[in-house]
Amino acid sequence: MEKQVFKEFLKKKGLKFTKERAVILKEVFSYHGHFDPDELLTKMRKKGLRVSKASIYRTLPLLLESGLIEEVEKIDKHAHYEHTFGHGHHDHMICMKCGKVIELFSDALEGLQEELCKKENFKGIRHVLEIRGYCKKCIGDRKIDIEGRHDRVHPTIFHR
Repeated sequence: MEKQVFKEFLKKKGLKFTKERAVILKEVFSYHGHFDPDELLTKMRKKGLRVSKASIYRTLPLLLESGLIEEVEKIDKHAHYEHTFGHGHHDHMICMKCGKVIELFSDALEGLQEELCKKENFKGIRHVLEIRGYCKKCIGDRKIDIEGRHDRVHPTIFHR
């Protein structure tokens, strides 16, 4: 199904569904979890698949634009992705110490977002929510000191 969606998307943009794009698409959808472009390239090369780094970096934005994958986190200006086509929406909690990613879904949160959009007469199409903090293990291992931190960010809606 994702192959057909991607083919139609490329056709509308006047682009071709090349062998390299087909191999990249297949590999992205065989990945279970988050990945970055370099991890994808390494995995493909270990399998003996011939694909260039440039092709991966050119194909991922197309997959993103087509709605087949989402950018799920940016760490040190380094994007990570996951395939989302055919999967329910979810958000992420990311441990700032060990990098653990916890996926979450909340009907209440989704409802609040819809309510805020309605209140502002705004048509929301997509969103990305990342809650950054510290996982239970890192707090328990005393790897971090969360007491006395005053750098909390408070969300605000700005009207212009």
